[in-house]
Amino acid sequence: MPSIALLRETLVGLTRPAIGATFLLLATLFEAHAADLPRIASINVCTDQLLLALADPSQILGLSPYSRDPARSWNAEKAAAYPRLSGEAEDVLILQPDAVVAGKFTKRATRELLKDKGVRVIEFDAARSLEDVKSQIRQMGELLHQKDRAASEIRRLDTAIQHAREVVSQRSYRVLALSRRGWVSGGGSLISSMLATIGLNNAASDLGYKLGGFASLEAIVKLRPDLLLVSDGGDFAEDEGEAFLLHPALERFYPPSKRLVIPEKLTVCGGPMLSEALERLVSELSRVAR
Repeated sequence: MPSIALLRETLVGLTRPAIGATFLLLATLFEAHAADLPRIASINVCTDQLLLALADPSQILGLSPYSRDPARSWNAEKAAAYPRLSGEAEDVLILQPDAVVAGKFTKRATRELLKDKGVRVIEFDAARSLEDVKSQIRQMGELLHQKDRAASEIRRLDTAIQHAREVVSQRSYRVLALSRRGWVSGGGSLISSMLATIGLNNAASDLGYKLGGFASLEAIVKLRPDLLLVSDGGDFAEDEGEAFLLHPALERFYPPSKRLVIPEKLTVCGGPMLSEALERLVSELSRVAR
């Protein structure tokens, strides 16, 4: 497409009729360009996020059933502008997309039926590292013909990484990423990659977990990480899973001043939201260091 500088040079010195004709030509070119862009449907909450961040609105035919869930979807508000799909193949087939994006753990029967019907299905694996995240942003950008937009998001992520490294270099910590019922993210997880990339140590590695596992209260207290990384800083538990995080022993050793709070929607998927997750982490580190 013509650059802004080229358009400016083209319009200088033209008469009003000529300018009108030029704009008509440009409108036709932009319309033709939009028609060439692939139209995509997503049936996974993580591919939703990549699609929402990189696609033109006209490219998004529909999003996954969880796309509007504010607890899981980073872009839940933006997702409300698009059809919410059932997660089954039938409503996707009606849309006649150029391609469908899904996770490798999205319902297999749905993926196989779509393939059997001749639909192009692109499957994204779970991101395990920040390099995986960049690769998936780049992959989605290529699929959408939005390489410049993808490159911009990768630069934003690199900037967030560098800023976080500068902050962490002042003081490093052993951090344990802890979720409901005592689930900890292991050394081969995206959370661990994020911590290691900026210079923090994932205490879960000392428990021997690769991707993650459930740790007992006694094991966590014995491990004695400097800080806990949690998704909710509230003091009320809606169920027994959340109550684990509010156990008196954990609250004694890890009051709010020793808990880093990053909402789950910023880390559950690999995508542009990791830039915001890192910015939030920097803010939380500044808070606990006071």
